[in-house]
Amino acid sequence: RYEVFLVWDDHRLTVLVAKVLRPDQATDVSAVRDLGREAEALARLSHPVIVRGFDAVTEGRLPHLLIEHLEGPTLRELIERDGTLATEQALPLGLHVASALHYVAAEGMVHLDVKPENIVMGAPPRLIDLSVARPVDAARRLRTPIGTDGYMAPEQCDPSRGEIGPPADVFGL
Repeated sequence: RYEVFLVWDDHRLTVLVAKVLRPDQATDVSAVRDLGREAEALARLSHPVIVRGFDAVTEGRLPHLLIEHLEGPTLRELIERDGTLATEQALPLGLHVASALHYVAAEGMVHLDVKPENIVMGAPPRLIDLSVARPVDAARRLRTPIGTDGYMAPEQCDPSRGEIGPPADVFGL
């Protein structure tokens, strides 16, 4: 759905990431709405373990987000390269991500896609990709599965099993 580019920001004097809707998606009302939802989540959330958003353009030929560029591998890449994390690594990582999820829940939101690909390993590690994040009330109204299969809580797989809320993010963690 997206193409991602490194871009130079003359105002901030730094490299950012441009998350751009692919040309075939740029006129899709649903895709543009989802990009706008992600922009709103990025604007609403500010935590040291959550990627920062700087700007969003949801109209025109190239709808896109400008987000923070993060150095480092994802947790998925690290696990594939080095195998299972040692307890000394897993515990602090879990605490960092749990602190971000606690903050997200306190802000009345749910991430809904907590998985190794969405954690960039750095100091501190960072939770990325708020493309399916929702306010809790909107998540509770979902009637179709949302998220990544292997990390979805039972209620995300089948919303008739219960309300989707912050516990779904804990399941992903």
